[in-house]
Amino acid sequence: MSLIKLKDIRKTYVMGDILLPVLKGVSLEVEKGEMLALTGMSGSGKSTLMNILGCLDRPTSGEYWLDGREISHLSNDGRADIRNQKIGFVFQSFNLLARTSALENVIMPLGYTAAHMSEKEMVEAGKAMLERVGLADRMDHEPSQLSGGQQQRVAIARALVNRPQILFADEPTGNLDTHMSDEILRIFREINEQDGVTIVLVTHEMDVANSAKRIIKLVDGEITGDQLVR
Repeated sequence: MSLIKLKDIRKTYVMGDILLPVLKGVSLEVEKGEMLALTGMSGSGKSTLMNILGCLDRPTSGEYWLDGREISHLSNDGRADIRNQKIGFVFQSFNLLARTSALENVIMPLGYTAAHMSEKEMVEAGKAMLERVGLADRMDHEPSQLSGGQQQRVAIARALVNRPQILFADEPTGNLDTHMSDEILRIFREINEQDGVTIVLVTHEMDVANSAKRIIKLVDGEITGDQLVR
């Protein structure tokens, strides 16, 4: 059974009297443990598709099956529950809390989703994740004391602390130089291969897309390419 299955997903925005179709019948299957890239020019629909896949939005029509459950018509609270249970996000802008240590940033999601854990267990989970991304010596540093690459690694640790099945990374290297971009992509590959986390990279950069194992190309809201890289 596929982890993700989309059937004829459409998304149309209403702007006054104007209907703006952004996704025009997207059908797609993603298996557990895949690492794939969603690519396309600005306006292709890739961010809209990621928002639907990540339960941040819902389609106008079509079916979205996630881990065997049809979720396209869930309420806002229902989608939030799915996000908390199964999904992690990494964004281009890091989205870290200022004047808050790396460790506190990482364990913040556990305060909402891990009521069964003690504070000590949350701290230990956060430390383990920061060690995993190579920041064992930066746990007490605030974002302003970290480089862009270090901030993105904190964001990755935060996204993984709930042990999600799927990690969505939206232009995760957009604010980084080439060296740090390569390091972040190496971490993604390691997480995918060693932990079996399904990873979806959303990017317009083919160098980033080529680090995935499968590339989905979107043009004007339709899938025009589906290529296995390796």
